[in-house]
Amino acid sequence: MNKIVSREVLNSETVMLDIEAPAIARKALPGQFIIFRVDELGERVPLTVAGTDTEKGTVRIIFQMVGKSTMQLGRKQVGETIASFVGPLGKPSELDHLAGKNVAVIGGGLGTAIAYPQATYLHRIGAHVDFIAGFRTMDLIILEDEMRAVSDNLIIATDDGSNGRKGFVTDVLKELIDAGKHYDLVIAIGPLVMMRAVANLTKPYDIDTLVSMNTIMVDGTGMCGCCRLTVGGEIKFSCVDGPDFDAHQVDFDEAIRRSKAYLEQEAYDREREKEKEESHRCRLTGEVRHG
Repeated sequence: MNKIVSREVLNSETVMLDIEAPAIARKALPGQFIIFRVDELGERVPLTVAGTDTEKGTVRIIFQMVGKSTMQLGRKQVGETIASFVGPLGKPSELDHLAGKNVAVIGGGLGTAIAYPQATYLHRIGAHVDFIAGFRTMDLIILEDEMRAVSDNLIIATDDGSNGRKGFVTDVLKELIDAGKHYDLVIAIGPLVMMRAVANLTKPYDIDTLVSMNTIMVDGTGMCGCCRLTVGGEIKFSCVDGPDFDAHQVDFDEAIRRSKAYLEQEAYDREREKEKEESHRCRLTGEVRHG
Protein backbone atom coordinates (compact mmCIF):
# COMPACT_ATOMS: atom_id res chain seq x y z
CA MET A 1 0.00 0.00 0.00
CA ASN A 2 1.29 3.47 -0.87
CA LYS A 3 0.10 6.61 0.89
CA ILE A 4 -0.92 9.85 -0.79
CA VAL A 5 1.19 12.59 0.79
CA SER A 6 -0.13 15.62 -1.09
CA ARG A 7 -2.90 16.40 -3.55
CA GLU A 8 -3.52 19.41 -5.77
CA VAL A 9 -6.18 19.99 -8.40
CA LEU A 10 -4.42 21.77 -11.27
CA ASN A 11 -7.49 22.38 -13.40
CA SER A 12 -10.92 20.91 -14.05
CA GLU A 13 -9.38 17.83 -15.69
CA THR A 14 -6.02 17.38 -14.01
CA VAL A 15 -4.83 16.28 -10.56
CA MET A 16 -1.31 16.17 -9.11
CA LEU A 17 -0.43 13.67 -6.37
CA ASP A 18 2.74 12.99 -4.40
CA ILE A 19 2.88 9.30 -3.51
CA GLU A 20 5.01 7.81 -0.75
CA ALA A 21 7.44 5.49 -2.59
CA PRO A 22 11.03 6.01 -1.34
CA ALA A 23 12.63 3.20 -3.38
CA ILE A 24 11.20 4.55 -6.63
CA ALA A 25 12.08 8.13 -5.69
CA ARG A 26 15.75 7.14 -5.31
CA LYS A 27 15.98 5.47 -8.72
CA ALA A 28 13.54 7.15 -11.12
CA LEU A 29 15.02 9.15 -14.00
CA PRO A 30 13.36 11.44 -16.58
CA GLY A 31 11.30 9.51 -19.10
CA GLN A 32 10.50 6.57 -16.85
CA PHE A 33 7.05 5.61 -15.59
CA ILE A 34 5.21 3.78 -12.83
CA ILE A 35 2.19 1.48 -12.79
CA PHE A 36 -0.51 1.97 -10.18
CA ARG A 37 -3.60 0.12 -9.06
CA VAL A 38 -6.22 1.99 -7.03
CA ASP A 39 -7.40 -1.18 -5.25
CA GLU A 40 -6.82 -4.91 -5.32
CA LEU A 41 -9.38 -5.37 -8.12
CA GLY A 42 -8.23 -2.33 -10.10
CA GLU A 43 -6.61 -2.34 -13.52
CA ARG A 44 -2.91 -1.64 -14.01
CA VAL A 45 -2.38 1.90 -15.31
CA PRO A 46 0.97 3.39 -16.40
CA LEU A 47 1.78 7.04 -15.63
CA THR A 48 5.00 8.91 -16.35
CA VAL A 49 6.96 10.12 -13.33
CA ALA A 50 6.54 13.90 -13.18
CA GLY A 51 9.09 14.41 -10.40
CA THR A 52 10.69 12.93 -7.30
CA ASP A 53 11.76 14.10 -3.84
CA THR A 54 14.42 11.78 -2.45
CA GLU A 55 14.42 13.46 0.98
CA LYS A 56 10.68 12.98 1.45
CA GLY A 57 10.69 9.69 -0.45
CA THR A 58 7.85 10.74 -2.73
CA VAL A 59 7.06 10.38 -6.41
CA ARG A 60 4.92 12.93 -8.22
CA ILE A 61 2.33 11.95 -10.82
CA ILE A 62 0.10 14.27 -12.83
CA PHE A 63 -2.86 12.84 -14.70
CA GLN A 64 -6.15 13.62 -16.37
CA MET A 65 -9.28 11.96 -15.10
CA VAL A 66 -10.29 10.34 -18.38
CA GLY A 67 -11.20 6.77 -17.42
CA LYS A 68 -12.49 4.75 -14.50
CA SER A 69 -9.14 4.21 -12.76
CA THR A 70 -7.86 7.78 -13.11
CA MET A 71 -11.20 9.15 -11.92
CA GLN A 72 -11.03 6.87 -8.88
CA LEU A 73 -7.44 7.94 -8.22
CA GLY A 74 -8.36 11.60 -8.64
CA ARG A 75 -10.94 11.34 -5.86
CA LYS A 76 -8.41 9.95 -3.38
CA GLN A 77 -7.47 12.33 -0.55
CA VAL A 78 -4.27 12.97 1.43
CA GLY A 79 -3.63 10.15 3.90
CA GLU A 80 -5.49 7.56 1.84
CA THR A 81 -3.62 4.72 0.15
CA ILE A 82 -3.61 2.92 -3.17
CA ALA A 83 -3.07 -0.82 -3.59
CA SER A 84 0.17 -0.74 -5.59
CA PHE A 85 2.67 1.67 -7.10
CA VAL A 86 5.43 -0.07 -9.09
CA GLY A 87 8.51 1.30 -10.86
CA PRO A 88 10.54 2.86 -12.21
CA LEU A 89 9.83 1.22 -15.57
CA GLY A 90 10.90 1.99 -19.11
CA LYS A 91 14.20 3.30 -20.39
CA PRO A 92 15.28 6.70 -19.04
CA SER A 93 15.81 9.52 -21.51
CA GLU A 94 19.41 9.88 -22.74
CA LEU A 95 20.13 13.54 -22.12
CA ASP A 96 23.64 13.85 -20.64
CA HIS A 97 25.28 14.52 -24.02
CA LEU A 98 23.20 17.71 -24.31
CA ALA A 99 25.09 19.68 -21.63
CA GLY A 100 25.77 23.12 -23.11
CA LYS A 101 23.56 22.41 -26.15
CA ASN A 102 20.38 24.10 -27.39
CA VAL A 103 17.21 22.09 -26.82
CA ALA A 104 13.58 22.87 -27.52
CA VAL A 105 11.29 21.04 -25.11
CA ILE A 106 7.69 20.97 -26.32
CA GLY A 107 4.71 19.93 -24.24
CA GLY A 108 1.12 19.69 -25.41
CA GLY A 109 -1.62 19.71 -22.77
CA LEU A 110 -0.90 17.09 -20.14
CA GLY A 111 2.32 16.34 -22.02
CA THR A 112 3.82 19.38 -20.30
CA ALA A 113 3.83 17.38 -17.06
CA ILE A 114 6.00 14.76 -18.76
CA ALA A 115 8.15 17.31 -20.58
CA TYR A 116 8.78 19.21 -17.34
CA PRO A 117 11.17 16.65 -15.75
CA GLN A 118 13.04 16.46 -19.06
CA ALA A 119 13.48 20.23 -19.06
CA THR A 120 14.45 20.16 -15.38
CA TYR A 121 17.24 17.65 -16.02
CA LEU A 122 18.49 19.52 -19.09
CA HIS A 123 18.51 22.80 -17.19
CA ARG A 124 20.44 21.16 -14.34
CA ILE A 125 23.22 19.88 -16.63
CA GLY A 126 23.64 23.26 -18.31
CA ALA A 127 21.67 22.94 -21.54
CA HIS A 128 19.95 26.00 -22.99
CA VAL A 129 16.24 25.16 -22.83
CA ASP A 130 13.44 26.79 -24.79
CA PHE A 131 10.19 25.43 -23.35
CA ILE A 132 7.17 25.63 -25.66
CA ALA A 133 3.87 24.62 -24.06
CA GLY A 134 0.51 24.41 -25.80
CA PHE A 135 -2.99 24.16 -24.32
CA ARG A 136 -6.51 24.33 -25.72
CA THR A 137 -7.42 27.29 -23.53
CA MET A 138 -6.00 29.43 -20.71
CA ASP A 139 -8.00 27.59 -18.04
CA LEU A 140 -6.09 24.37 -18.79
CA ILE A 141 -2.58 25.81 -18.35
CA ILE A 142 -0.59 23.93 -15.71
CA LEU A 143 2.89 24.21 -14.16
CA GLU A 144 3.58 27.66 -15.60
CA ASP A 145 5.84 28.79 -12.74
CA GLU A 146 7.61 25.43 -12.64
CA MET A 147 8.28 25.47 -16.40
CA ARG A 148 9.59 29.03 -16.26
CA ALA A 149 12.04 28.11 -13.48
CA VAL A 150 13.73 25.39 -15.56
CA SER A 151 13.89 27.10 -18.93
CA ASP A 152 15.78 30.00 -20.46
CA ASN A 153 12.76 30.92 -22.52
CA LEU A 154 9.15 29.86 -21.90
CA ILE A 155 6.48 30.39 -24.53
CA ILE A 156 2.89 29.33 -23.84
CA ALA A 157 0.35 29.25 -26.64
CA THR A 158 -3.34 28.39 -26.59
CA ASP A 159 -5.53 27.21 -29.45
CA ASP A 160 -8.06 29.99 -28.76
CA GLY A 161 -5.60 32.75 -27.85
CA SER A 162 -7.15 33.23 -24.41
CA ASN A 163 -3.72 33.73 -22.80
CA GLY A 164 -2.63 36.30 -25.38
CA ARG A 165 -0.64 33.99 -27.66
CA LYS A 166 -2.84 32.17 -30.19
CA GLY A 167 -1.60 29.21 -32.17
CA PHE A 168 -0.04 25.78 -31.94
CA VAL A 169 3.35 24.70 -30.60
CA THR A 170 4.47 24.07 -34.17
CA ASP A 171 3.77 27.72 -35.03
CA VAL A 172 6.05 28.84 -32.21
CA LEU A 173 8.80 26.36 -33.09
CA LYS A 174 8.79 27.36 -36.75
CA GLU A 175 9.05 31.04 -35.83
CA LEU A 176 12.08 30.34 -33.65
CA ILE A 177 13.80 28.19 -36.30
CA ASP A 178 13.08 30.67 -39.10
CA ALA A 179 14.45 33.46 -36.88
CA GLY A 180 17.79 31.64 -36.88
CA LYS A 181 17.58 29.57 -33.70
CA HIS A 182 19.67 26.38 -33.95
CA TYR A 183 18.57 23.34 -31.96
CA ASP A 184 20.66 20.27 -31.30
CA LEU A 185 17.52 18.40 -30.26
CA VAL A 186 13.77 18.89 -30.11
CA ILE A 187 11.80 16.90 -27.53
CA ALA A 188 8.06 16.72 -28.11
CA ILE A 189 5.62 15.16 -25.66
CA GLY A 190 1.85 15.31 -25.89
CA PRO A 191 -1.03 14.14 -28.09
CA LEU A 192 -0.02 11.91 -31.00
CA VAL A 193 -1.32 14.42 -33.55
CA MET A 194 0.85 17.15 -32.01
CA MET A 195 3.97 14.98 -31.95
CA ARG A 196 3.39 14.02 -35.59
CA ALA A 197 3.12 17.70 -36.52
CA VAL A 198 6.39 18.49 -34.74
CA ALA A 199 8.13 15.57 -36.46
CA ASN A 200 6.87 16.74 -39.86
CA LEU A 201 8.12 20.25 -39.12
CA THR A 202 11.62 19.37 -37.95
CA LYS A 203 12.39 16.72 -40.59
CA PRO A 204 13.05 19.15 -43.49
CA TYR A 205 15.37 21.12 -41.19
CA ASP A 206 17.23 17.89 -40.29
CA ILE A 207 16.80 18.53 -36.56
CA ASP A 208 17.04 15.46 -34.32
CA THR A 209 13.65 15.00 -32.66
CA LEU A 210 12.60 12.77 -29.80
CA VAL A 211 9.04 11.86 -28.86
CA SER A 212 7.56 9.99 -25.91
CA MET A 213 5.05 7.31 -26.90
CA ASN A 214 3.74 6.82 -23.37
CA THR A 215 0.19 7.70 -24.42
CA ILE A 216 -0.36 4.34 -26.09
CA MET A 217 0.78 2.20 -23.14
CA VAL A 218 -1.73 0.01 -21.28
CA ASP A 219 -0.19 -2.86 -19.31
CA GLY A 220 3.31 -1.38 -19.14
CA THR A 221 5.19 -4.70 -19.30
CA GLY A 222 5.07 -5.59 -23.00
CA MET A 223 2.82 -8.60 -22.43
CA CYS A 224 -0.48 -7.10 -23.63
CA GLY A 225 0.95 -5.82 -26.92
CA CYS A 226 -1.28 -2.76 -26.90
CA CYS A 227 1.65 -0.36 -27.09
CA ARG A 228 3.24 -1.89 -30.16
CA LEU A 229 4.18 0.56 -32.85
CA THR A 230 6.25 0.66 -36.00
CA VAL A 231 9.57 2.50 -35.75
CA GLY A 232 11.85 2.52 -38.75
CA GLY A 233 9.88 -0.36 -40.25
CA GLU A 234 10.31 -2.55 -37.15
CA ILE A 235 7.80 -3.48 -34.47
CA LYS A 236 8.62 -1.92 -31.09
CA PHE A 237 6.85 -1.80 -27.73
CA SER A 238 6.62 1.59 -26.10
CA CYS A 239 6.81 0.29 -22.54
CA VAL A 240 9.94 -1.87 -22.87
CA ASP A 241 11.73 -0.39 -25.90
CA GLY A 242 10.86 3.21 -25.02
CA PRO A 243 8.96 5.29 -24.29
CA ASP A 244 11.37 7.62 -26.16
CA PHE A 245 11.79 7.14 -29.91
CA ASP A 246 13.22 8.96 -32.92
CA ALA A 247 10.24 11.01 -34.10
CA HIS A 248 11.24 10.75 -37.75
CA GLN A 249 11.11 6.94 -37.60
CA VAL A 250 7.72 6.54 -35.88
CA ASP A 251 4.68 5.57 -37.94
CA PHE A 252 2.30 8.07 -36.35
CA ASP A 253 -0.61 7.34 -38.68
CA GLU A 254 -0.68 3.74 -37.47
CA ALA A 255 -0.35 4.78 -33.81
CA ILE A 256 -3.16 7.31 -34.11
CA ARG A 257 -5.52 4.75 -35.66
CA ARG A 258 -4.86 2.28 -32.87
CA SER A 259 -5.11 4.88 -30.11
CA LYS A 260 -8.80 5.39 -30.86
CA ALA A 261 -9.71 1.81 -29.90
CA TYR A 262 -10.63 2.67 -26.31
CA LEU A 263 -12.39 6.02 -26.77
CA GLU A 264 -15.88 4.55 -26.52
CA GLN A 265 -15.03 2.58 -23.37
CA GLU A 266 -13.40 5.64 -21.74
CA ALA A 267 -16.51 7.74 -22.43
CA TYR A 268 -18.70 5.04 -20.89
CA ASP A 269 -16.47 4.80 -17.80
CA ARG A 270 -16.50 8.58 -17.35
CA GLU A 271 -20.28 8.65 -17.32
CA ARG A 272 -20.48 5.76 -14.84
CA GLU A 273 -17.96 7.42 -12.50
CA LYS A 274 -19.82 10.74 -12.66
CA GLU A 275 -23.04 8.97 -11.75
CA LYS A 276 -21.30 7.26 -8.84
CA GLU A 277 -19.90 10.61 -7.62
CA GLU A 278 -23.32 12.25 -7.74
CA SER A 279 -24.77 9.41 -5.68
CA HIS A 280 -22.29 10.31 -2.91
CA ARG A 281 -22.99 14.06 -3.03
CA CYS A 282 -24.52 15.57 0.11
CA ARG A 283 -27.82 17.26 -0.73
CA LEU A 284 -27.30 19.89 1.96
CA THR A 285 -23.67 20.99 1.35
CA GLY A 286 -23.09 19.80 -2.20
CA GLU A 287 -19.87 18.13 -1.09
CA VAL A 288 -18.89 14.65 -2.26
CA ARG A 289 -18.43 12.08 0.52
CA HIS A 290 -15.31 10.01 -0.12
CA GLY A 291 -14.63 6.48 1.00
